[in-house]
Amino acid sequence: MERLTKKEEELMQLFWQRGAMFVKDIVPLYDDPKPHFNTISTMARTLESKGFLDHEAFGNTHRYHPVVTQADYSKAVLGNVVTRYFDNSYRHVISALVEEEKISVEELEELIRQINNQ
Repeated sequence: MERLTKKEEELMQLFWQRGAMFVKDIVPLYDDPKPHFNTISTMARTLESKGFLDHEAFGNTHRYHPVVTQADYSKAVLGNVVTRYFDNSYRHVISALVEEEKISVEELEELIRQINNQ
């Protein structure tokens, strides 16, 4: 799965939160200064070409909807990070989290208990 730019991911977040939308419905969701209608339209077409969005045509306008879930994208991004920066080892990821004190040993033990109880 292709990685999204920061702006593309920001737009996808809106689709994941709200579902299908027309470009005219998206522009007001942005803080000022709001992006131009044409900018959002171009980004939506780009996301469609990357396989993240699809559309339904209503005359000359399109209603876009996500075809990639946020969960699927998150898993793909995490997998890319693990491959690229942790030698494809989730164990190295966990070790780094513990070393950086982002997760405690107690939390790891709780996760192990949860896994064992499944």
